[in-house]
Amino acid sequence: MGDLLARCLAKRPEAGKGRRGAVALWAVLALMLVWALFHLRCIGEAFSQFGVYLGYKFIQRALMVGGLVSLCASLLGVTLVLKRYSMIGDGLSHVGFGSLTVAMALGFVTADSLPGFLPGGLRAGLARLCAGIAESPLPFTLVVVVVCAFLLLRISERSRMRGDSAIALISTSALAVGVIVTSMTSGMNVDVYNYMFGSILAMSASDVYVSVALSAVVLALFVLFYPRIFAVTFDEPFARATGVRAGAYNMLIALLTALTVVVGMRMMGTLLISSLIIFPALSSMRVFSRFRAVTICSAVISVCCFAAGMLLSCVYSLPTGAGIVAVNLFVFIVFSAIGAIRN
Repeated sequence: MGDLLARCLAKRPEAGKGRRGAVALWAVLALMLVWALFHLRCIGEAFSQFGVYLGYKFIQRALMVGGLVSLCASLLGVTLVLKRYSMIGDGLSHVGFGSLTVAMALGFVTADSLPGFLPGGLRAGLARLCAGIAESPLPFTLVVVVVCAFLLLRISERSRMRGDSAIALISTSALAVGVIVTSMTSGMNVDVYNYMFGSILAMSASDVYVSVALSAVVLALFVLFYPRIFAVTFDEPFARATGVRAGAYNMLIALLTALTVVVGMRMMGTLLISSLIIFPALSSMRVFSRFRAVTICSAVISVCCFAAGMLLSCVYSLPTGAGIVAVNLFVFIVFSAIGAIRN
């Protein structure tokens, strides 16, 4: 009886903490509702104008792809933040930029520019291969980013170099290669600029098909292996002791992250894609503590912030990627305030 009473008393502070968190959340929501009531006219005009944009095909494609990419990034972001790999998205995005510039520079390779000692048929075949890579650089970029993701994981696990040092080493090297290749070919052209800062409104039909397919693969694999990913995220040594192949699932996480980064490059750009991974996870962790609650909240925050960023981009002519990051920052500040009040 005494033990039962002690356990009940021990749970009371947690219950009070939960009630304070709920009260803080409802208080913030009430303040936002009051603000919205005083600005109903502006909000109505914004939504009305955004409704006009929804009739365009490129806006519909952007919303579909962006929603899927935001969902994938938020789900993986929780795992990466908890495993202290949150900067891997930024590192892989720099790798993506370097491989993208190399792929586009291959378009300048011709049969005559190749070494003369090679057979003529081989030179013609290599020239056609380079032209094909330059015309569709996404598959080449995907392969390079996946290889670098596995390399980062191996370096972190099997060498004396820390994970953040390995990310900095590979990302800065890839960025330097990209800048050098760009300066040696045609300079900073429009395509490279769009991949650096994002151009979701300029996505072609082929980009949409590839992005949707890759996002579906990421979501399916994450849901299918969710219990193992959860185990490896929270207690990897215990997971190994219970027979879970932690190395294989770490590789799976790296693969899913690489796919998400490559798909998101077109939407957010290589310089901003890591924000989709980090912000929603950090925001949800300010209020929730359970893994499932954090994952669900992170997904909701990410998709809603993307939609709000698209609305701001269309109505106020803001850069899409920067607008999405600004909305994520605002949500992070709100959730941080709720967490501070709760604690």
